[in-house]
Amino acid sequence: MTGKIDQPRVDFAGGAVGYRFRRGGERGHPLVRAAGIKRDRIPSIVDATAGLGRDAFLLASAGATLTLLERSAEVHALLKDALARAAAESPELAEVVGRMTLIHGDARDRLPELKPDVVIVDPMHPPRRNTALVKQEMRQLSAIVGADEDADELMRIALASARERVVLKWPLRAAPLLDTPKPSHQFAGKTVRYEVFATSLKAQVK
Repeated sequence: MTGKIDQPRVDFAGGAVGYRFRRGGERGHPLVRAAGIKRDRIPSIVDATAGLGRDAFLLASAGATLTLLERSAEVHALLKDALARAAAESPELAEVVGRMTLIHGDARDRLPELKPDVVIVDPMHPPRRNTALVKQEMRQLSAIVGADEDADELMRIALASARERVVLKWPLRAAPLLDTPKPSHQFAGKTVRYEVFATSLKAQVK
């Protein structure tokens, strides 16, 4: 008999997310660089797979205005509550949350009408061989939303909708999600890579 899996804890004020926000090191993060955020130009961004909202919060902390799309009603409710709690925590957090618009819906349906400069895609990643390396919150999220069997379809729609680029967050050593097209460039983190698929000449500039 298996035990009940607790819901993941979404907290933007405390823990690692809060620490990174207080430290103010967002602009050097590889995701921020992959999204093309610069001091003199901040693109419009849609996070097509909002999940626990941490990537979107990171980008909003770097000054971006984002639309977050989440199709799971349960995850959407968790994230909505976390954003409300963060906004009430401090004026600084409220300013960041104010740049984040959360929508309950399927990105495959919403992206063609939104047509942002940048689309961030972070599907559920394939399981690692050593499951002990997978964070508990990721296991909890996976238990709620299941596998993203349509991740390649979402990528195709994102590529057709983004005006400048699509950024795919993918495990550092995993095989490519798509055979074609190939990413124009990528930025590597400790455990993931951010593949940049240029949809305009502007996005081909690293």
